[in-house]
Amino acid sequence: MNRCAITYEPCKDKYSEQGLRRLNERLTHLNDLPFTAKEQRIKAATRQSKMSVQGVQAKLNARLSVKNKAFEVLDIHGRYIIKPQSEIYAQLPENEAITMKMANIFGINTAFSGLVYSKDGSRSYFVRRLDRYGHNKKLAVEDFAQLTGQKRETKYDFSMEKLLPVLDKFCTFPMIEKTRLLRRVLFCFVTGNEDMHLKNFSLIKNLNITELSPAYDLLNTTITMTGTREELALPLAGKKRKITAELLFDYYAKERMKLSANVIEGMKDSLLELRPEMENLIRISFLNEEMQAQYLDLMEERYQRLFK
Repeated sequence: MNRCAITYEPCKDKYSEQGLRRLNERLTHLNDLPFTAKEQRIKAATRQSKMSVQGVQAKLNARLSVKNKAFEVLDIHGRYIIKPQSEIYAQLPENEAITMKMANIFGINTAFSGLVYSKDGSRSYFVRRLDRYGHNKKLAVEDFAQLTGQKRETKYDFSMEKLLPVLDKFCTFPMIEKTRLLRRVLFCFVTGNEDMHLKNFSLIKNLNITELSPAYDLLNTTITMTGTREELALPLAGKKRKITAELLFDYYAKERMKLSANVIEGMKDSLLELRPEMENLIRISFLNEEMQAQYLDLMEERYQRLFK
């Protein structure tokens, strides 16, 4: 029995009926991408100047054609971003797909995403864009680098403390957003994401409400990038490693965010209660057994640090 590359539920083919319906209620089949992983990377490189979303990973603009039952690569106006397998880092699509699903379980609103097969049998990661809806309509989305006047080259030149005045200044309900931010920070810590820089946090404005956008670019970078020693992309109390429970809960959540004891304790309870479900997802994910074991070992170490 296979597992659906979108929902992870058991299915006979590559995708379940529910998974296809999540893409589009009229979709009954999804063809493989007509390119190998290498061909996707080449196409991404030739289109890089036309992409409004850039970064280290190769990315392609795409739309979903229900008529042709396939993702179709575009130069502009795509509703989806597709990321193929990397030449350098193993299983990035599988890593990002499972981490995004775990974030959703942990109560983090995420951009809709999943895996799609390519003609060489490899899997690419797809994610629905946050700033597109309807027929080429756009929502106002700005990342924290834009909001703070930083550039792509200086996206690490900030701190976790400095994120909070951004929420105070721009968000409609800052305290709600601080609670949501804490949830993301804790999730990224327990899942080994040490690359949450300014470009990976955004605010979105919709119906006159400005809030944190759904999460994106969540993956376990620690098990992917061998030799990394940092645990946070942006320093907290001047530290990027050896992060402790006291630093996250007492200093950041209580002292700097001014969150109540009930909110903080509720967050701790969520981390403990949802851990088995998140770990089970890793075990049924498309990561290979070695990568699954590394992911689970890292989570064990991080949980031990938070709840020793």
